[in-house]
Order: sequence, then structure tokens, then C-alpha cells
Amino acid sequence: MADTPTDTLKDAERRLYLAFLEYELTPWLARLPEQLSRGLDRRRHGDLPAWEKAVTKLPALPTTRAVDLQDDSVTVQLELDDADRRRCENLLKILMPWRKGPYRLGDIAIDTEWHSDWKWQRVAPHLSPLAGRRVLDVGGGNGYHAWRMAGAGAAFVLVIDPSPRFYYQFHAVRHFVGDADAYRTHFLPVGIEDVPEKLAAFDTVFSMGVLYHRPSPLEHLLQLKDALAPGGELVLETLVVEGDAQTVFMPGERYASMPNVYFLPSSKALAHWLERCGFESVRCVDETVTTLDEQRSTEWMTFHSLAEFLDPHDRTKTIEGYPAPRRATLIARKPR
Repeated sequence: MADTPTDTLKDAERRLYLAFLEYELTPWLARLPEQLSRGLDRRRHGDLPAWEKAVTKLPALPTTRAVDLQDDSVTVQLELDDADRRRCENLLKILMPWRKGPYRLGDIAIDTEWHSDWKWQRVAPHLSPLAGRRVLDVGGGNGYHAWRMAGAGAAFVLVIDPSPRFYYQFHAVRHFVGDADAYRTHFLPVGIEDVPEKLAAFDTVFSMGVLYHRPSPLEHLLQLKDALAPGGELVLETLVVEGDAQTVFMPGERYASMPNVYFLPSSKALAHWLERCGFESVRCVDETVTTLDEQRSTEWMTFHSLAEFLDPHDRTKTIEGYPAPRRATLIARKPR
């Protein structure tokens, strides 16, 4: 047996510092203590102690395990006795809701709200090869896509997301994955505004499901550009509407029951925004209406999901009467 969860959490910060040194992120290094302290502040997040305890109470796992980061389910094959299996499942459920996945940890199948593997299948064929690249995943949730990036050979993957729940979900999975150094996948509980300006450090930057939550979308695009090294690739996925290069829709207080949704451009308008922000080789590689099979309630996410957010009499509209969720993925390059 090896790798206790307490060691995993203690080790995570040390490995993060070492990775920042290795990949020459020194402008960011001095900010890490304050950012970690703020992101995991128990005074701001009342449920945080319970999430932390759930991770630290996971049992030590067998050293022998097989990790598959290329399967649709992020998969860790290992043998657990009945008591440890029940313990793991109960502790993982304390971290609910699980929104991005799926995962298979031992014989525990975490059926998440989103079939995030479907999004990855749509995006992956269009990416520049990730092998050896430094990758930033902005708003990466619990890290499902980051594990898939690592499985595609990325040398260093950093997830940033301000949610402490996602931070502990990530570390629960990391405990099962085992030697994180082999996969170089890390999580920092901050937002894009906490990334140092003009960092120019990442070969690929992903921003998926973030732009429509930003009241200043062009500022977000410029922040993403600042994080990219010259010649780096941006992968941008967001809600869109149908229309021409001048079509931009701004909903009311809620969109599909979500608060804080601001601008939904057409994919053509979004391409125009990227070009105005100085990106090159802009192309839309996918545009897909979200289905009730891709986003739904499950045993691991028991709250309302897409079915409750659409008009029950007309599934082409949200409950507010707006066009139903449609998502586009655009890929662009920062000039050298």
C-alpha cells in the first residue's frame, strides 16, 4: 500500500512549486502562497473542511494499478476490498455534485452530469499535437479534460478554476491516479485574472465554458492571449447563437436558468472578435447543439440539469424562451 491522501494534499503544493520552477513560471511563483491561501480560505467556503476531510479520509491504495488517461472514462484499475470500496464511494459522494467526467476509479463509476468525453472527441482531432507541450486549462472544473490532455502527452498541465469543490474533486482523482509527477497535472484554485499579465508561457491554452460568464469578453480573450507563448494555440469553446458576423445576443438575468451569462455571439462574430484581438489562423472546428444525453442529472449530480432548463413544450428554446444551448469550438494562434 502507498500514497495516503494526506500525503497527496501535502505533496501537491510542493510539486506545484517545483513545476513552476521547472517550466520557468517565475513571475507567477511569488504569488502562489497568497493565491493558494485565498482560494482555500475556510472563512469564504463553509463546506471546504468537509471536502478536505473527504479527500484525506480516502484509504491508502495498492501500489499496483493501471492508469488509462486515453479512455473516455479517466480510468484507474486497481483492486479494493469491499470495505475500502464502500468507503471510497461514500467519501467521493461527499464531493458531489460531479459535473465533468466520466471517471472509473477501481470499480466505482462516476457518471457525471456532462459527457465531457463527447466534447473531447469533438475537439481532440483538431488540436496541434499536445505531446511535450505546456498547457493551461482555464475554468477546467474538476480536471477531467486536463487528465485527457496529460494522456495525450502534454508535459505540464495546469488547471485553474476558483471552485474549491473542484480542487478537492481533482485531488481525489489524483489520489487514485497515483504518481502525479508521471503525468505533470496540477490544479490552482484561481481565475484567469490571477494569471500574471504578459506571462507568455503556455504552448496551448484551453478556455471551455468560460467566455459567456465574462462581462468583458474581449478582455478575457486578451488575457488568454497574454498567457500564450508566441505561436501558441488557443482552444476556445463557448455558447453561441446562429447568425452572421454581426450577431451577438445578450440574455436577461438568466439563460437556461444560469445566472451571470452575458454575451452569446455567433461563431462568425466570435471569429471576428479573435481576429480583432490579434489572433491568427482562426477557424471554427465544431458547432453543436447540446443534447439531453450530453448534459443530464445522474446519481452523482442529482440536481436539475438541462432537461429542466429547456421549455418542456419546445426543446429548441430555453425555459426563458431563448434559443437552446449551442456550443462552438474555435481554434486560433497567437502570432510569433
